Amino acid sequence: MRVPRISRTRYAAVGVVLATAGALALPAGTAVAAPTGDSTTGPLLSYVVNTKANHGQVQKVEKAVTGLGGTVVQSYEQIGVVIARSNDTKFAEKLRLAKGVDSVGASRTKGILASDQGKADVAAEPVGTAAAGQEPYEANQWDMRQIGVDKAHKISLGSRNVTVGVLDSGIDATHEDLAANVDASQSVSCIDGKTNTDWKAWQPTTSDHGTHVAGTIAAAKNGKGIVGIAPNVKLAAVKVVDDAGMIYPENAVCGFVWAGEHGFKVTNNSYYVDPWMFNCQNDKDQAAITDAVRKAVAFSQRKGVLNVAAAGNENIDLAHKTTDVSSPDDTTPGTRPVTNDCLSLPTELPGVIAVSAVGVNGDKSYYSSYGKGVVTVAAPGGDKRYQIPNTPDKDGRILSTIPGNKYGYMQGTSMATPHVTGVVALLASTFPWASPDELTELLTNQAESHPCPTGEFNPGGAGQWKATCEGGADDNGFYGAGIINAEKAVQWWR
Repeated sequence: MRVPRISRTRYAAVGVVLATAGALALPAGTAVAAPTGDSTTGPLLSYVVNTKANHGQVQKVEKAVTGLGGTVVQSYEQIGVVIARSNDTKFAEKLRLAKGVDSVGASRTKGILASDQGKADVAAEPVGTAAAGQEPYEANQWDMRQIGVDKAHKISLGSRNVTVGVLDSGIDATHEDLAANVDASQSVSCIDGKTNTDWKAWQPTTSDHGTHVAGTIAAAKNGKGIVGIAPNVKLAAVKVVDDAGMIYPENAVCGFVWAGEHGFKVTNNSYYVDPWMFNCQNDKDQAAITDAVRKAVAFSQRKGVLNVAAAGNENIDLAHKTTDVSSPDDTTPGTRPVTNDCLSLPTELPGVIAVSAVGVNGDKSYYSSYGKGVVTVAAPGGDKRYQIPNTPDKDGRILSTIPGNKYGYMQGTSMATPHVTGVVALLASTFPWASPDELTELLTNQAESHPCPTGEFNPGGAGQWKATCEGGADDNGFYGAGIINAEKAVQWWR
């Protein structure tokens, strides 16, 4: 998985509709303007449709969708988004003419197939023996020592009143280190933008990613395997990554609305919304995607959720974007110019904590994207180039849980993000009254300042991973406000 990359139901608070459609004639009496030209049958696509967030307006949009032969998949009245499907190549063009429709965008460029399969992440098994008072593999968790988790646990292990939503590929709820903390009543699948609370629906299928992320946040302190940053908090699996490893906009919309409606304190988002690495406002489809995801994120924030997201693994300066060579990633990527008006979702949305990655030496991981004014904080994400002294297998990546009662190593801003999410969970446990904005202030205040490197940052040689760091010690493009510190997060008197 690339990092950041993994009958109809109504939501009473959002205002988004999802639909599917065939090339059918428009019935008389609908609010849709007459079509321009003949309908053309093409691949079945999914669309996000934005309107006003109220019942009557969403109903009108639903009728417009079905009037054009489309199918409504799910409506989010709370935010005014409808998820729809259609195989009419002019579906979006026609629906944009409907009364009350603010914007319409295809959420993918690849046709929807009956079955999409992906390849699971691969991680090596660790080796090691437990020291007195430690979990069996805790000696391998250099990342936890780097941010003071061992010291934080002498003060707090987190609160059961805090629920962390892991928007990812699902969590293995039978894992020995996770079973006690996964709350099935708050878990859901959001694949295709529809909610499915069946237990099997939100379990991982082709990817280890979500289970690995979950372990970093809240693996139990139970004498087995590893330990997470906040081992007493509850985890909710919100499956947004399909079997092909894709996180389409409708999946993300569903996930954020679910988080807002179910009392989560924080969500972890180790991905970017497919199929566009950056969504540009001068493209109608991408502008509609941005609107829908923005509304869903803002809804969750109003409900008290702080969202944490990965900066990305492309070593891109997000403050000075110039080129995108990865989009669309569901068909054939091309090269296109981009500007700072083109956003990585959800990372660059207002109020979202953007996380860069560091290695065991505390410096930016070679792959981590960055950007002055974009990155909020930094956290351990791993860097395989550096070996770890005094550990059994000296691996520079992040050790965590993977499905099947196993443990493995991965690296990426996907791994850095749950470290921040775990620290936010500790903060929310210590300060239960804190709003998302207040938790953000607490998070940045406890971060350890880390200045830009002296001279050129070029870890790969020959300019392969060259990067330029802008800003001072307390606020720069590589580390934001600094590297997070779990020990300080639980010391409320500081």
